[in-house]
Order: sequence, then structure tokens, then C-alpha cells
Amino acid sequence: MASEPIQHIAIVGFGEAGGIFGKDLAARGLDVSTFDILLHSNDAREAMLAKARESKVRAAESLSDCVREAELVISAVTASSALDVAKDTSRLLHSGQTFLDINSVSPGTKRKMAGHFEKTQAHFVEAAVMAAVPPQRLKVPMLLGGIHAAGLAARMPSIGMNASVASDRIGVASAVKMCRSVVFKGLEALAVESMFAARRHGAEDAVLASLAATFPEMGWNGKLPDYLISRVAEHGKRRAAEMREAAQALRDVGIDPLMAEATAERQDSLVREIASQNPGSHAGKPFSWRELADALDKAARASKKS
Repeated sequence: MASEPIQHIAIVGFGEAGGIFGKDLAARGLDVSTFDILLHSNDAREAMLAKARESKVRAAESLSDCVREAELVISAVTASSALDVAKDTSRLLHSGQTFLDINSVSPGTKRKMAGHFEKTQAHFVEAAVMAAVPPQRLKVPMLLGGIHAAGLAARMPSIGMNASVASDRIGVASAVKMCRSVVFKGLEALAVESMFAARRHGAEDAVLASLAATFPEMGWNGKLPDYLISRVAEHGKRRAAEMREAAQALRDVGIDPLMAEATAERQDSLVREIASQNPGSHAGKPFSWRELADALDKAARASKKS
């Protein structure tokens, strides 16, 4: 019954968001299973199994095994594989099961996902995750969309999740996320470009002081620059893929995505530079954008000399 508490949850994709949700849902006494394509990777399988054991989540060997008994299936994969996962899962679900896609993809992609469920008796609900998952974990705010969104939103507090309804139309919640990302991920990209250039000119303190004077509430003279740049350094590949989905969302309504595409390239560019220059690991230390900028600059100069 739709009003009964959710007891069985499947999570497809056991990366950062999927791993956090799985661990916290299992800690609440729920039956949680997961399937991740990395379980079929010789290099990553043991680490993925260990992560699942530590989280008290059952690692399934196949998608069908993972979702078979689940009342709620949460898709937390990459933007590039989200549509395929929805298509594959739609063939496996039946009446009484709900598929919740939390991936950052365009409204058009969400509508294509929903289309695969139209001839099934399972429910499709889109979700837009409206903040970074790690700080708030299960409590991270989500916007839900679709004709089954209200019913699912009413049940999610019982499992510790924080959801509200954006619309009964598929694509509206995603549009909110995509348009918001143009600003927030764009700000990350701007911070990388501005701060790294200012550092090389020896002008970063003055630039930050000016930004702090103009926008005193934002934290430019505090933790904000490290936070913004760390998001790119640590998750730039995924965030670039999300921004390309945002660019598609803009194209779909006739907006030329000049800024969105540039943001994606800047995010990707920093990840490529880190990979190619190998600036060294700072594992266990607080992130410092200055240290990263200096390490990349040093590695680049050394590379030119060799």
C-alpha cells in the first residue's frame, strides 16, 4: 500500500551519494540493497564489496537481483548512464515499486526516462537534489516531480529523507536544478579561473579583499574559495557532465548555453590538469586552493623544462 512505511530500498549506483544514502538508510534499520557496475570490475570489486559490508548494505550481483524486492529504487549513477539505467530498470519493476531518479540530467532526459515507465505498472518520480549530499546526508533537500511525486513525498520523512513536490509534470524539478547549476557551478569555475590567475600575479589577497568588500555575506575572505575550488578538484568530471546536461536544458528552450558550456570546459580542464601534472597528494590535509595552484604551477614549469 502507498501509505505503508517503506522497508525495502534498492540503490543503483554506490558512489558518493548512493553510498551515503545506503549507509544512513541501513542505519535506520531498513533493508537496503545496491548494485554498481564497479562490482563487475576486477580493479574496483573488492573495494566496493568492502564499502557495502561496512555500510550494512547488501551488494547484489545484478540489477535484477538488486531491485527485485524493493519498494523504492533510487538511481544515483552518472549523468551519462542515467537514461540507460532507467530504461533497463523499467523492464524489471512491477506494481507497487517506485523508481526515483536523483541524477542531474536535463528535463528532456527525465521525460525520456519517464517514457520507459509508461507501459509498466511501476511508478516513475524525478528528483532534483538541491544541495551537496555529504553535509546534510539523508536530509539534503530534494524536489520531486511527476504524477506520483506527492505520494512519494508523503512517505519519505518516515525514512529520514527530505522531499517536497515541485510539480506533477516531469521535467520541472530538473529545470530548477539545471538553471540553478548555471549559477552555482559557474561560480565554482569562475573561482578557479580568477583565483589561479590572481595567485600567479601575486594579487590574490587584494582580489579576495575586494570581493569580500563587495559581497561581505558570501565568505570570500573565509572558507568560500577553498570550498568552491575543492568541488571542482574533487568532482569536476561529474560536475562537467552535469553542466553539459544543463547546456542541453538551455538549448531545449532556445537559449544558447554559452556560460554553461564554458563552465563545463573549465571544470573538465582543471581535472585534466591535475591528472596530467600529478601535483602530489594532500590526503588527510584540509584542502587549500593556494597549495593546489602552486603545485600545478610548479609541475607545469618543471614539465616545460624537461
